[in-house]
Amino acid sequence: MRGWWQDLTDLVLPAECGGCGTPRTVLCPECRAALTGAVPSRVRPEPEPPGLPVVHAAAPYEDEVRAVLLAHKERGALMLAGPLGAALAGAVRAGLATGCGSGAGAAGFVAGGPGGPVGVGGSRTPVSLVPVPSAPWAVRARGHDPARRIALAAAGELRRTGTPARVVAVLRQRRAVADQSGLNSRQRLDNLAGALEVPAGGARLLAGGGRVVIVDDLMTTGASLAEAARALRAVLVARTGPYGRVTPKVTGEGMSQATATGVGRPEAVREMRGTNGAEGMLAAAVVAATPASFEINRN
Repeated sequence: MRGWWQDLTDLVLPAECGGCGTPRTVLCPECRAALTGAVPSRVRPEPEPPGLPVVHAAAPYEDEVRAVLLAHKERGALMLAGPLGAALAGAVRAGLATGCGSGAGAAGFVAGGPGGPVGVGGSRTPVSLVPVPSAPWAVRARGHDPARRIALAAAGELRRTGTPARVVAVLRQRRAVADQSGLNSRQRLDNLAGALEVPAGGARLLAGGGRVVIVDDLMTTGASLAEAARALRAVLVARTGPYGRVTPKVTGEGMSQATATGVGRPEAVREMRGTNGAEGMLAAAVVAATPASFEINRN
């Protein structure tokens, strides 16, 4: 009977912690603390790719955090999506609380506690999470899309704590890209330049979603986030109404430089408008980033 019960438990519980290998736990308390125990911070790679939005990360990509991300992405430890989503939700909240997005100011936001930012007038600020898509060949090889799975968990965590959130998977690859491993920052920019697009109808899915936050599991050089931002700006800048108007040159607080085509090529600047003064702004959030990218907070 004891052996039968153990076999059944093995089907339900993971064999070991995704971070350190402690038996029979999804994530031990120590590894969970490494993933979600710190206050999420703004991160910036060096060199910073043109067009990169403001990015917040939950934890440095090292030791237990690195092991957890690899276990989820490469070894199919899907039960880790929950704690990884909680970590990503914390990074999203940090970005919303500071009002950071594409270099814009914090007009229209005040901190809203554990439920996230509260817009002027007391209403919760809705947020659309847009995951960076994995290459189709990678999804087939892994059997799942890690960033999208974590984004869904993060949206659930945000809703649970009072922030209206949804996942809007509007980005897709328009051409094949090479495996990013082994490429330097310049090569990654070249590899991804123009690789993503928002298909017809994607802009309608983003309409009325409040803040748009690009999400991924990891930021190294920032090339993927910069390319995702370029593709989204090409759609958001073209819109009017709640996303504001496009003008040749606009400056001042609450405004954001927009890139319509090409990596880092300023085509126009969008005046941010809407009920809370921040609708349509782009930001980004990741579970983890390279330790060196956290150095921005020490300057």
